[in-house]
Amino acid sequence: MTEQTTSAPDAADNSKEPGFRIQRIYLKDLSLEQPNAPQILLVAAEPQIEVEIDVAVTRLSDEIFEVALIATVTAKVESKVLFLVEAKQAGVFEFSNIPAEQIDPMLGIACPTILYPYLRSNIADIISRAGFQPIHLNEINFHGMYEHRLMQATQAAATEGASADESKIILPH
Repeated sequence: MTEQTTSAPDAADNSKEPGFRIQRIYLKDLSLEQPNAPQILLVAAEPQIEVEIDVAVTRLSDEIFEVALIATVTAKVESKVLFLVEAKQAGVFEFSNIPAEQIDPMLGIACPTILYPYLRSNIADIISRAGFQPIHLNEINFHGMYEHRLMQATQAAATEGASADESKIILPH
């Protein structure tokens, strides 16, 4: 039987392997407002729900990024706001030895997909704690959202005038 050992050059080669690591996932911001309470709580109508989701990326260093999912959930009864939830679920992600052209899709697809279950849970929890039936957000196709943003960026570059708000995705509930 022959014993195999790892030489120093092999160990150095391992440090060049691509790597993706979640450093931290955290709730960065969460607020709930009931601007028309308590009067609106007496109205027996079913609320209309609007959900907006956005993704924000901040480079912290060459290999470390913060990705934040930003959600706004608005419930209205008879055109008056029943409640408004604003949440920002974030994570710090580290990319090592990954080609630059692969990092952007990971920031726009993989990282939001990792964060979304935490965001959904936090939103359902705060709405429930406010005394309402929890709202369970629908699944999101972050790949489709990313492709939509790329298409908008291409069109914006061609027309040089699209506003930043056009990149938000509004989801039906």
